[in-house]
Order: sequence, then structure tokens, then C-alpha cells
Amino acid sequence: MPQPARCGRVSSILWQPSVFTKLLSGATFREPKILAFFRFSGLLLGYAVLRLRHWWVIAVTTLVSSAFLIVKVILSELLSKGAFGYLLPIVSFVLAWLETWFLDFKVLPQEAEEERWYLAAQAAVARGPLLFSSALSEGQFYSPPESFAGSDNESDEEVPGKKSFSAQEREYIRQGREATAVVDQILAQEENWKFERSNEYGDTVYTIEVPFHGKTFILKTFLPCPAELVYQEVILQPERMVLWNKTVTACQILQRVEESTLVSYDVSSGAAGGVVSPRDFVNVRRIERRRDRYLSSGIATTHCAKPPTHKYVRGENGPGGFIVLKSASNPRVCTFIWILNTDLKGRLPRYLIQQSLAATMFEFAFHLRQRIGELGARA
Repeated sequence: MPQPARCGRVSSILWQPSVFTKLLSGATFREPKILAFFRFSGLLLGYAVLRLRHWWVIAVTTLVSSAFLIVKVILSELLSKGAFGYLLPIVSFVLAWLETWFLDFKVLPQEAEEERWYLAAQAAVARGPLLFSSALSEGQFYSPPESFAGSDNESDEEVPGKKSFSAQEREYIRQGREATAVVDQILAQEENWKFERSNEYGDTVYTIEVPFHGKTFILKTFLPCPAELVYQEVILQPERMVLWNKTVTACQILQRVEESTLVSYDVSSGAAGGVVSPRDFVNVRRIERRRDRYLSSGIATTHCAKPPTHKYVRGENGPGGFIVLKSASNPRVCTFIWILNTDLKGRLPRYLIQQSLAATMFEFAFHLRQRIGELGARA
């Protein structure tokens, strides 16, 4: 029975007030205090004083803290000082990484969301423009004669021989037109697109900051097929996209408001190796056929047939859509553009969302190219 007695003597020695005081007042405990003060000062300077909105500040403080603690454990006699020698570096290390997690998962996403709500509220009060402030004239935002939409000045009021719309249907039409206007302006601002990445197939992903909607991703790719083929497969038959597009698991037309406006329900597949779970979306879409392009623009909306459920996290799409540009010199080729602005909701780090969105766009382009090849082989 000597073992319990020995453990009792060690425990009594360790927890004597004199030993505890030495550990608290010595250099061993002083250095983690200085390290904590460094982290606090760095975060305060970066996010409170300089008002930075990037993760590099927390990354630097976490890297310095982790490196210091590892070196301290290796070079010092910290582990020979009993329980506190083990507990001190572990607690310091965990706290440093908890700060990183909390900032990336909680603080930055919440601030970004609150800022979007604030800007939207300010715009609503001031009745400011929803689009970019640029020198583009109103004539650039037109619906050509081929467009299903007709003229932008077309009224939604009842006229003889024309279908009368309910208040909700008029709201869907308004949302579709606003989304189309934003998409038109994004296309007109191509010189401001920021290159993000490209792949071996020549697909390129760009980004642009859209007022009140945040970062928008843009996929641009060249396709060796007529524009009409992509128009049929992607824009006119969205419910059939699940047959060849592995990035979506469901697509359903909930309501056809008019010839150019419809409400759809979509479920995306998981991304980032399953880290990002499937999301569902309810969107209003507006389809237009123009002289030089086909366009399907959309934005998030609500519909009584598909309320949010516990099965999926309900995502929310900003203005975006699909654009198929005809080639003026060769009718057998076209350019495909996908504009994506989405809020996946949930507590996901921004860098993970951005990586998964770019990967999803590349995957979509791959499946679309495969689909075109299959249709070409059948012809």
C-alpha cells in the first residue's frame, strides 16, 4: 500500500501554498500572461482601432502564440513543474485557437450580415439606386423585341386580353426584373471583375463586389456548341438538369407566373467533401431571349408550397443567373456565364464557402461540357 501514500505526499507538496505561489509569480507563468496580452493587443489594434475585416490578424496572433508555446515546451523545463506545467501550455494553446474559431465562425459572418441589413435599410429609407453607380445610360438596360419580357415600361396593370396578376404574382415579376437589371449591370462591368482562378479546361472564375449583396462569383467558359443548345438544356428545362448536373439533387417548378417568370425550388448537393451540407433554395427566375444572348436571371423569394424545413438549411440567393452569349462569327460556338451570389447560411467560415463555391462552379462546367458531348454524339 505504499503507492497511494506516495501519491498523497506528491499531491500535498504540489498544492502547498508556497509551491502554488512560486508557479504563479515565476517566469513560467509570466510569459503566457505576456503572450495573452500580445494577442489581446493585436486583436484590439486590428479589429477595433484599424477596423480591419480580414482574418490575417487573428491568423498572425494564433501562429505566434502556437509557435511560442511549442518552443517553450521543448526548450524549457515546463513539464517538470507538475500539473501546472502540463495545464498551462494546453490551456494557452486551446484559448488561442478558440479565439480563431470564434472570430471566423461567429464574429465576422455576423458583422457582414448586420452590415448588409444596415445598408439595405439605409437604401430603402433614402430610396437610393439598387445598382452600381456608374455612367451607364438607361438605354443599356432594355429588353429587345425578341425578349419575352417586352419593354421595361410594360405595366402590370390589367388590360383587355391580358391575364390579371395577383399582388404576389406582381411581386414575383418585380423581383425578376430587378434581378435582371443587376445581372445586366454586372455584365457591363466586366472590366471590374477580379480574377480568382482557372482550370485546365479554360474555365475561369471571377468575383465582383455588388452593393447591398456582397461578393458575387462569376464563371465564364467557352463551349463548342450552338447557344440554342445550352439555352434548351440549362435555361428552358431546369427541372431536367438533375439528370446530368451532379451539383444539384432536385429542381422543381413551383409556379409559372407568366411566360417569362417562374418560381423554382432547388436542392444543392453537399460540397467541400461533405463539410458543407446540402442546401435548398426558392428562387424567382426571369427568362429573356435577346438578339445576342439568352438570359435567365433570378433571386431568392418565398413560396407557400415550399416553406423551410428541418431537412435542409435554407440558403438565400442574391441576384444572379445564367447567360449564354451567341458568337457573331461562328454560330456553332458560344460563351456561357454563370453569376452566383449566395448566402449558404449556417456558421461556416468564409474562406471555406468561397472555395466550395468556386469548386462547385468548375464542377458544373465539367458536367455541362459532358452533357454537350453526349448530345453531340447522339446527333
